[in-house]
Amino acid sequence: MTEFFMSMIPPTTTHQQKQVTVRNGKPVFYEPEDLKAARAKLMAHLGGSVPENKYINSVRLIVKWCFPVTGKHLDGEYKYTKPDLDNLQKLLKDCMTSCGYWEDDALVVSEITEKFWAKIPGIYIKIEEV
Repeated sequence: MTEFFMSMIPPTTTHQQKQVTVRNGKPVFYEPEDLKAARAKLMAHLGGSVPENKYINSVRLIVKWCFPVTGKHLDGEYKYTKPDLDNLQKLLKDCMTSCGYWEDDALVVSEITEKFWAKIPGIYIKIEEV
C-alpha cells in the first residue's frame, strides 16, 4: 500500500485542455503553457512518494482533492464547481505513470475520488492492491 498527502494548491488546469493546430494540412496536438506547468507541479510533488517497486497487479486508487476554502464555503464541504474530477484524474494518473507508480494506469480497476474545500489544501492519495 502507498499512502501520502501532497501539501499544495491543486492545479485546476486539466488534461482536457490540450490544444490542436494545423501544420502542413495535418492536425498537431500540443500542451499549452498552463497545462505544462500543472504537469510539472504534479510531477515534482509525486516524485517524492514513488514506491520502490511499480505496482504490477490491479489497484484501487483513492484520491481526495482539497482546494483552498473560498467565499462562504466550509472546511470539508464537497466542492461542486469546476474543474471536473474526471479531467483532474486523467492528468494525475498520467503523471503517476510517468513517475513510475505503475506500468500502466490500466491497472487502476477501482477509483474513489472526491473534491473538497479545505483549510489545508493538497491532494491525498492512497493506492492499494485489490
